[in-house]
Amino acid sequence: MTTDGAPEPADAVRRLDDPDFPALTMSQAAALLGVQAAFLRSLDGSGVLQPHRSPGGHRRYSRHQLVLAARLRGLLDEGHTLASAEVILGLQDELADARADTARLRDTVDRLRGGQDDEPVRDTPGG
Repeated sequence: MTTDGAPEPADAVRRLDDPDFPALTMSQAAALLGVQAAFLRSLDGSGVLQPHRSPGGHRRYSRHQLVLAARLRGLLDEGHTLASAEVILGLQDELADARADTARLRDTVDRLRGGQDDEPVRDTPGG
């Protein structure tokens, strides 16, 4: 921190690497996503995507939020309702977490076996 309480310039720039840092204004976020600002406002209004707020009350978006908005836009473009898109995203995220857990468990099993792989572990039914 500087003597006036502001972050050091290097620290301020480093925050941009944080996917949860709200660095983008609504117009910047909309331009990056190729959507109208009204789309982002509608996500905020429905409670699906709640942007950070600047001290002046302006919406600020993080990279993480842009990814979520892009995923929602894709599902809406496919004809899903916002409610079903939310459910689909939740299920996709749960599936990704389960696959990551499976990979970690496989690594643990391999390590405990001492690298021996008597029979491969399959993740397909009947596999």
